[in-house]
Amino acid sequence: MNSYEISLWRHARFLHSALCLGSLAIVLLAGCANPDRSALSSRQTPSSDLADAKAIDPAVRERIPYSLGRDADEQTLRDTLKQQPDNVDAAIPLARVLLARKSPDEALEVLDNVLLAAPADLRTLNAKGVVLDQKGHHREAQGLYRKALEREPSNAMLRNNLKLSLALESKTETEDAGPQP
Repeated sequence: MNSYEISLWRHARFLHSALCLGSLAIVLLAGCANPDRSALSSRQTPSSDLADAKAIDPAVRERIPYSLGRDADEQTLRDTLKQQPDNVDAAIPLARVLLARKSPDEALEVLDNVLLAAPADLRTLNAKGVVLDQKGHHREAQGLYRKALEREPSNAMLRNNLKLSLALESKTETEDAGPQP
């Protein structure tokens, strides 16, 4: 293997690990996990206790507006797509939100709807390929990357994603085969 292949292989290994641990990272980055508490409390906090703002955990205080904004952003993106079904600038961020919530099938549905309105859009084809790769459907993703590359053969992002998808598929096949005697 030359240094480029080694670099590509390392990147593919990292991407595979990142995909496996992606949901954990999303939860941690979103601030949904609190290491100080082992479980959620089913006890409702009395309103008199809520009045003392100093008693509220600062991390919780910071997460509240973030999560409210995220939901508002998702709804705004959905509303935009209802009015403009071919709006790639709304579809791709919505697909990201859905992937972060571990809803790849819903992300695919959003992207498929955009592809109905704009079937040859390179960004949407690429985004759908990425979602399919995350689901482990590498050959289907590769077909989308190749279709997009037919329209724009010099697109470095599409070529890179195709190479990564091929590497991920190869790694998956090697893992599925198990150790050889």
